[in-house]
Amino acid sequence: MGNLFGKKKATRVTEQDKAVLQLKQQRDKLKQYQKKITLQMEKERQLAKQLLKDGKKEKALLLLKKKRYQEQLLDKTENQISNLERMVQDIEFAQIEMKVIEGLKVGNDCLKKMHEMLSIEEVEKIMDETQDAIEYQKQIDEMLAGSLTQEDEEAVLAELEAITQGEADLELPEVPEEELPEVPEQEPGLCFLLLYF
Repeated sequence: MGNLFGKKKATRVTEQDKAVLQLKQQRDKLKQYQKKITLQMEKERQLAKQLLKDGKKEKALLLLKKKRYQEQLLDKTENQISNLERMVQDIEFAQIEMKVIEGLKVGNDCLKKMHEMLSIEEVEKIMDETQDAIEYQKQIDEMLAGSLTQEDEEAVLAELEAITQGEADLELPEVPEEELPEVPEQEPGLCFLLLYF
């Protein structure tokens, strides 16, 4: 009944994954050992104080020597933990590098296949056809928009110049200098309205 909704994917645990797990487990054991030694050193320090109060200087000195030895062990343990963590990071980074290299290989193969499908000549032909189609579309746009070619523009300007030259030769009548008669400003009377209907 455990596989009602689908199949479980088989997980691939690589040798690198196993190595990383073992390194992390060893690191965790070393950290537990560090805690144990630290607690033990603190107890022995307190005990050494008590022995000094009781006048047992020789036993207190022995405990302090033991504490000093344990401090050296802690330093070594810290170096080992650091080495383990560095090793874990190196392995994890190497795994990432492998995936990148695999991705680059797949991408390179894909590009090679795509390049086999298209030759340089085909690309040039497509580019030429595209340029021809663009130029053809421009011609259609110009026709539809009624835009003129450079020759048409020059012909229109020449015709305009000819017309303006012809107008300069043409004499216009003189404008009278007398004032025009005034228009009455009253509203039309009732009689005018009756005549209108």
